[in-house]
Amino acid sequence: MRDIRSLDARDRLIVALDLPTVEAAEAMVRRIGPAANFYKIGLQLLFAGGIDLVRRLVGEGHQVFIDAKFLDIPETVRKAVESVARLGATFLTLHADPRTCRAAIEGRGDSALQLLFVTVLTSIDDADLEREGYARCLSELVIDRTDIVLASGGDGIVAAGTEAAAIRARAGDRLVIVTPGIRPAGSAAQDQKRVATPAGAIAAGADYLVVGRPITAAADPAAAAAAIVDEIRAAA
Repeated sequence: MRDIRSLDARDRLIVALDLPTVEAAEAMVRRIGPAANFYKIGLQLLFAGGIDLVRRLVGEGHQVFIDAKFLDIPETVRKAVESVARLGATFLTLHADPRTCRAAIEGRGDSALQLLFVTVLTSIDDADLEREGYARCLSELVIDRTDIVLASGGDGIVAAGTEAAAIRARAGDRLVIVTPGIRPAGSAAQDQKRVATPAGAIAAGADYLVVGRPITAAADPAAAAAAIVDEIRAAA
């Protein structure tokens, strides 16, 4: 695993471009300017011209996180990851299924693409899992899925700040921890159920923070991003 401590705090912030069009995303990148350099492109934007945007952002020197959350038969996953690996992105998300992990690692080949595996979405809590028929509690399921990724040789985990400390204790420095559901103090949780402040997530062991609406919906996105970077720097 790369020594995260050597990274500038700005490179540990990933801004989620959860916006409806490429034009809106490009305008947001311009508004944020040098306050951030790492951007997440998820399902909404991927299917609205986002693949070409990935290429442009990479070409401009930005890092890109493709949040596709692949889960399919192994051969489909392998071929899909082969395609993603050619785009130059830094991160790709998949679900933490053993067959998916193995196929993704094979598809990645010798590219620099890092594979992140989702544990439990930050919009889910124990009550949701119980309704869906899971016998284990959320914290146990997160650790079970962390063990799957460790055994398979994946690069990292996507997990809420509320589980970051337990994952770090389990995995040590063998996995990158990327944490969404970040809400600065005083911000509304919105549709997230397991949230953390930037400082809280970093203190718990998160390596990268994914932040969307607190930045993209702010009156001054650049200032909002800079404030979160300052909080990361202070907590690191």
